[in-house]
Amino acid sequence: MTDTTSAPASVPARPFVEAFSHAEAPPLDEAMRAAIAPILRGTLLERCGIEVLTLAAHGGTASMPVKGNLQPAGLLHGGATIALAESIASFAAQLHAREVHGDGAQAVGTSVSALHHRSARSGMVVASCTARQLGRQVAAYLVEVHDEDGRLLSTITVATQLLPPR
Repeated sequence: MTDTTSAPASVPARPFVEAFSHAEAPPLDEAMRAAIAPILRGTLLERCGIEVLTLAAHGGTASMPVKGNLQPAGLLHGGATIALAESIASFAAQLHAREVHGDGAQAVGTSVSALHHRSARSGMVVASCTARQLGRQVAAYLVEVHDEDGRLLSTITVATQLLPPR
């Protein structure tokens, strides 16, 4: 029986961030980082240590340290994993909303569904987000969260509603 939870042989396990970076989403440049930094202050993303690595309307990647995001049993908290996944999908949906409806458009989450396959006790995890449906009213994403060794930890779907500017 084949182990389907590990990364494909063609994907190097290290450095793990590059291995799971969204192939077509550009890395965040300093201007984009500076633009989003003020809106992240005091948010769950800041408290969890979530960092957006690559981003486009069709997907992107974000990382999060396991340390500080543990449940009492010493494992990565499922809620933190979901927050990581919903965050990168929401950033991508926001870009899509603005592509479709123009400046001032917003994207709001409507559904999150998670399946946790395994957990992590240390290191970093990376969420890789890929669009599954990009419409005028709804955008849906599939997010896979991997550990530093390339093992699949969680599979999460996120749906968002796109809102035109008011």
